[in-house]
Amino acid sequence: LWPMLMASCGFPALVQLVTLPFFPESPPYLLMHKGDQEGCKKAIRQLWGEGHHQAEIDDIMKEKATMKNTKILSVLELMKEPAFRWQLYMIVILTATVQLCGINAAAGFDERMISYMTLSVGLSELVAAVVCSSIIERLGRKVLLRGGYLIMGSLLAGITVTLSLQVRKLISWQISIYYVFCF
Repeated sequence: LWPMLMASCGFPALVQLVTLPFFPESPPYLLMHKGDQEGCKKAIRQLWGEGHHQAEIDDIMKEKATMKNTKILSVLELMKEPAFRWQLYMIVILTATVQLCGINAAAGFDERMISYMTLSVGLSELVAAVVCSSIIERLGRKVLLRGGYLIMGSLLAGITVTLSLQVRKLISWQISIYYVFCF
């Protein structure tokens, strides 16, 4: 029943995917990025209940005024900025050491392929980090969460089906590896 155990990881993602549309947007996001004051008030009432929340809205407006003077850097500009260089070095070192912890273990594969698999997994993690930060910057977190959970749930379902069919010798192991790589 281990394919079912793997599929159980998709259950929380499915619950979040179904319930996420019913949650309100973040009030600061609505007010600061979209300029929707009525939407912000509605979201605050939905989150905190009825009452007088003008002080919170004023705080968000002060933060918005402060943010106007702050330049938002793109990922490339962030990498070029000397003030953030040590933080960037630390992130690179931490990410590199994750590769040594066994998270990318390639048990059962030919020894010649292990280095390529580790490299491809690390590269896909890097691409995912850059793409996700760009999506968050442009569309917000909610879109990223919905899309991510939808893709994750689909891939987990695909892994479960292909591994179940592989055990029954109905498909080859390459298709299962494809789904694992996509996941």
